[in-house]
Amino acid sequence: MKLKDTIVKTYSDYVSPGKVDVYTKFNIVLVPGKRNGCYLYDIEGKRYFNCHSNGGVFNLGHRNSRIIRAVTEAMKSYDIGNHHLISRPKAELAKVLSETLPKGLNQVVYGVGGGEAIDLAIKLSRGVTGRTEIISARGGYHGHTGLALATGDNKFSEHFGPTMPGFTQVDFNDIHGLDRAVSEKTAAVIFETIPATMGIVVPDKDYFKAVKNICESRGALLILDEVQTGFGRTGSLWAFEQFGVVPDMMVIGKGMSGGVYPITATVYNEKYSGFLRSDPFVHISTFGGSEIGCYAALEVLKISRKKPFLNNVKSMGKYFTEKLSQLSRRYPSLKLRVRGIGLMMGLEFKDEMTSLFLLKIFFDNGIYVVYSGNDKKVLQFLPVLTITKKQADEIIKSIERSFKTMTGL
Repeated sequence: MKLKDTIVKTYSDYVSPGKVDVYTKFNIVLVPGKRNGCYLYDIEGKRYFNCHSNGGVFNLGHRNSRIIRAVTEAMKSYDIGNHHLISRPKAELAKVLSETLPKGLNQVVYGVGGGEAIDLAIKLSRGVTGRTEIISARGGYHGHTGLALATGDNKFSEHFGPTMPGFTQVDFNDIHGLDRAVSEKTAAVIFETIPATMGIVVPDKDYFKAVKNICESRGALLILDEVQTGFGRTGSLWAFEQFGVVPDMMVIGKGMSGGVYPITATVYNEKYSGFLRSDPFVHISTFGGSEIGCYAALEVLKISRKKPFLNNVKSMGKYFTEKLSQLSRRYPSLKLRVRGIGLMMGLEFKDEMTSLFLLKIFFDNGIYVVYSGNDKKVLQFLPVLTITKKQADEIIKSIERSFKTMTGL
C-alpha cells in the first residue's frame, strides 16, 4: 500500500471516516507533505497554490521563516506558561496590540481557538450589561463552541439538541431589520466585519456606523469578529478601520498564529474592565496566550502593520480583481462575480453546481480553495498575503485553464 493510502486509511480508522468518505467520493484527497509560502505539496509531490489559507491562518504563508525564528528563540526561555501567574510575554503582546487599536480598546484576554474567544466576548457583554439577548447575522459563523454555536445557523447546531435561549438572527447589511431587533434586552450585536461563511459579503460603507449608533442608543455592545479579516487580510490591519467604526469588543485569531502556534484574543474597551477586575478568575483558559504563542503573534504584528506589507495586499487584491474580471467577460456563461476587499475575496458563480464543479477542476489544476458553507455558489478565495505578481499570474493561468475545461471553450 502506498504511503498516501496508508495515511488516509489510518485517518479514517482513528480520526474522521466521514471526512475521508467525502474527499474520496469527489476525488479531492489532499494529504499535505512539504509546504512553504503559498505552496502546499501533496505527500506524493503534487504542488498546490493555497488560495484559502485556512481562513487566514496562513496569511504570511506556510512556515514563514520569521515566525519560526521567533518561536524557536522563545522556546529557549519560555513554554506554555501558567495562566495563574503574571506573564511578561502576555503583557508585552497586549501592549503592542493596543497600540494598533483605537484609544480605549486595550483590554486583552487570550484564548486558543476562535470559538473560545467569541464565547468570552458574549459572556462579557452579558456580564457588563446585565442583559442576555445576543443578535447575530443569518448565514454568519462564529465557531462551534457553546455560545459561539448559538449565534450561527441551525445546521451547525441542530444535531446536538436545542441551543440556549436568547439568540436572535437578522439579515446582514439590513440596517432597518437590525433597528427593529435591538431592544432594551439586547446585550450585544455580533457580526463578522466581512462574513466569510456567508460568502464574503461586503457591507455598505456606512453600515457599521449605523449599527454602532443603534447599539449605543439602546445600551447594547458591538462585537466585531475579525478572526478572518484581521492582521491585514483586507489591506488594513483591522477590517473595521475601513468602515469608520470602533467596536466595543473585537475577536481575533487565525492569522495571529503566524500559521505556527495557535493563539487568539478577545479585546475589549477599558471602560468595561471593572467586571473582570472584581473577579479576575471568573474566566480562565489554561493554554490561552501561550507564552511561546505570544512571540509568534508579536512577530506577526511586526510584519502585518507595516505600510509596504499592507500596500502589497491592496495592490494584489486589485490585480486579482482586474484579472478575474477579465476572465468573467471572457467566459460569460459562468457568470463570475468577484466579491471582497483586499485579499479577502469570494468568487461567485451562477449556481452551486457550477461552483462545486469548479472547486474540483481548480483542485485538479493545482489550486486549493473551499466553498462558502452558507452560500455554496461562492468559492472563498484567500491567497496568502505575501503573494507575488508572478505567483498571481500562475494562479490566474490555472483558473483560466479550469474555466476552459468547465465551458468547453
